Amino acid sequence: MSRTRDPDRLVLFTDAVVAIAITLLVLPLVDLVPEVKAHGGHAASVITEHRQEIFTFLLSFVVIANFWMGHHRIFEHVRVYTTGIMRLNLLWLLTIVVLPFTTEIVGTFDSNRFVAGVYIGTILVLSVCQSGLAVMVRGHKELESPDNPVSDRELVGSLVLTGFTLIAFLLGSLVPGVNFYAMLLLLLPTPVMRLWRVKHPDRPRSHTGVQS
Repeated sequence: MSRTRDPDRLVLFTDAVVAIAITLLVLPLVDLVPEVKAHGGHAASVITEHRQEIFTFLLSFVVIANFWMGHHRIFEHVRVYTTGIMRLNLLWLLTIVVLPFTTEIVGTFDSNRFVAGVYIGTILVLSVCQSGLAVMVRGHKELESPDNPVSDRELVGSLVLTGFTLIAFLLGSLVPGVNFYAMLLLLLPTPVMRLWRVKHPDRPRSHTGVQS
């Protein structure tokens, strides 16, 4: 493994792509303004008559921001990167870039199982990639910083989020009438992890992955 593979370059590229993706989220809302004006609508109707589009924008912004912060925390533990990490990170970025597209589908079409499945499925792939990055780095003596290893809390938290996202995807895409209500399950990882931390307080972990 090349020791010259500084993760900073990969992180900077990732941050740039995420920034572009977040910017693209707002463009459909920007396009609404001249459309409303052309149809003789009032300025207030841009908001009052397009609440669905505004909600999906805010939701996707929060989703991307949360996953970006999680990605940032993972790469704080990385000292060098491999081809495997780079490829998985590119898949993570692909999902981030696709999210504005699925957001536009949500804002344009009526809510149904297909629309919910496409949107929640995108988030599921994103979560799987992020959990995969955490698993790849944790305990890997070539990748993981010995002074700042991936903690149990971070790894378990990522896997718990992926698990709840999988359940939400199955409910939203398969159960009639559930649709986007399934995303309420994504509120549960936080209280679950609080309970887990009470029962499993953080302990120092050696570079080999064994708790001291």
